Amino acid sequence: MAKRKILVTGANGQLGKEIRDQACDHPDYEFFFQSREDMPLENFEMIRTVFHLVKPDIFINCAAFTAVDKAESEKDHAFQVNGEAVGIIAALCAESGSRFIHVSTDYVFDGEGTKPYKETDFTSPVNVYGASKLQGEEQAFRFNPDAIIIRTSWVYSSYGKNFVKTILRLINERNEINVVNDQRGCPTYAKDLAGLILDLAGREQVQGGLYHFSNQGEISWYDFALAIRDMAGSGCAVRPILTTQFPTPAKRPHYSVLDSTRVVERFGVSLRPWKDSLRACIEKIYSQSE
Repeated sequence: MAKRKILVTGANGQLGKEIRDQACDHPDYEFFFQSREDMPLENFEMIRTVFHLVKPDIFINCAAFTAVDKAESEKDHAFQVNGEAVGIIAALCAESGSRFIHVSTDYVFDGEGTKPYKETDFTSPVNVYGASKLQGEEQAFRFNPDAIIIRTSWVYSSYGKNFVKTILRLINERNEINVVNDQRGCPTYAKDLAGLILDLAGREQVQGGLYHFSNQGEISWYDFALAIRDMAGSGCAVRPILTTQFPTPAKRPHYSVLDSTRVVERFGVSLRPWKDSLRACIEKIYSQSE
């Protein structure tokens, strides 16, 4: 009996690499990992060509234009990759009967909320990246009502560039660092997110729809940096600052905590506390550097 095929885009990103690491735990599937070079999402004909060559049973879209500040000056490119391309993939999956799993972001919200955002809450992005990702969600459901969209937040990993690795580098180079203390959210270890995605990919029946997923807990970037420093055993001083003291081209939502109740109740998954996941990631980073 032929193995079912899973096509994964964004293969060289944080999430793509975490999925690749766990692929060996799913021997019943044949994985096809596509990097940005293999399958650039702004090249719509390439998407169609690769899709028809592989003929995937499951399509996991981890690829995205994720440079939040750069998106402000490259709006068209961001909307091509995060918006239009998602609609094309969704339509291809609907036509072929393939399961479509797509990853979105907490940045679809404006950050003016005061309690964790549910999937039904009103969206109103404050930057181009968030707007382009919201368009991707809309396109996915327009062309494929059975699509599974997972919104996540503050993703980090032992791979790639991310907040955890940046803080580990800075506390090793400096005696003092400044970190914003007025943006609150939920960190997500990409390894945990990869586990959820592969769990949903492998189920016989999965109800499509919109789901939130992050690790458990609500913190600020400053809290996050303190925990990273303490777990690393560093003596670097971490100073809290306001977002206004650290201006960036793209505005960030001040509050983007996600409520993951739906994914827990519908699929019986558990959420790891953010500190447990952070500790596991830092241990992996140190083991990789030995």
